[in-house]
Amino acid sequence: MPAIYPFTAVVGQERMRRALVLNAVDPRIGGVLIRGERGTAKSTAARALAALLPSVKTVENCRFGCDPDRPATWCTECRDRTAAGEQLKSVSRHTAFINLPVSATEDRVVGTLDIEKAIQKGVRAFEPGVLAAANRGLLYIDEVNLLDDHVVDVLLDAAAMGVNNVEREGISFTHPARFILVGTMNPEEGDLRPQLLDRFALSVEIRGIRDARERVTIMERNLAFEADSVAFRKEFEGKEEELSEQIEKGRHLVDQVTHTKQNLLSIAALTSSLNVDGHRSDLVILKTARAQAAFDGRTSITDRDIALAAELALPHRLKSGPFQREEMGMEELQERIEQLSGGTPSGTNQQSTSELGDEDSSSPKKA
Repeated sequence: MPAIYPFTAVVGQERMRRALVLNAVDPRIGGVLIRGERGTAKSTAARALAALLPSVKTVENCRFGCDPDRPATWCTECRDRTAAGEQLKSVSRHTAFINLPVSATEDRVVGTLDIEKAIQKGVRAFEPGVLAAANRGLLYIDEVNLLDDHVVDVLLDAAAMGVNNVEREGISFTHPARFILVGTMNPEEGDLRPQLLDRFALSVEIRGIRDARERVTIMERNLAFEADSVAFRKEFEGKEEELSEQIEKGRHLVDQVTHTKQNLLSIAALTSSLNVDGHRSDLVILKTARAQAAFDGRTSITDRDIALAAELALPHRLKSGPFQREEMGMEELQERIEQLSGGTPSGTNQQSTSELGDEDSSSPKKA
């Protein structure tokens, strides 16, 4: 297996790394679309994230990686095994990284039912697809804008619902499909339809780094990785483990994160003032803010969390307005939230671990 470039060794691109980490903390956010030039570490970061994620506990001999602690989400096969009196055991496995080819068909994605076997032998035979392999892992789609629109729709539906249900001729099969969805694309090769663009929870626009010193760091690190990947990974091993543990703690904490009525009003006022279509953005901001709080080790969200979430959730949902200015960032959003709420927001003095890079952009830090 080829060595994977460390996630914490990626230079710059803080928004992209933050969007990926928050989706790792809570895949229910709904994925991230990374749009940018060629050669800006899009695929490198996605593959590196999967490599550092903590192992997951799954049902032994389950083709779909069901969570033994959540029987309500089990696949049809695990339910049948339990009904037959089998005691299901659990095993640990590494987080899967599944790369979806642009040529993928719907059957390849969702899986297929063998109708002939079902009719002749009364056996419900299901051939798993990409969604089964990606469950509780990371599903990566390069050049998502070149994928068939219907296939993208199916993937986004599964990402939103967390379940894949296949029905053919009155026969059905269900399995969990909760995964970290990462799509990348180069806008020069065409864009997604607005309806599909809105379905991606978060979106990040990235460009090549202009700072000469950071570009030198990128070259030095890539040369070092090519020369001795094992030694290079060893150099970042401590930072990788630290970030992995922080993500795992965030996963355990995210369901305990609370919000107030004022938090909801702040989100609604922000999206309303920016004339955002629909209500998906409000929910995405709330989920992302909760993940941010959990990642920082807190059980309540602040206006800073909301601003950090909005920075990732709103740019691709606005047809016009201030987000067309690339320099508008989290600080300006937080100031806007303050103005809308008519006072000092909660948690303005709260230090955050949201900036996922130190001075040389190499590792997580606590601000």
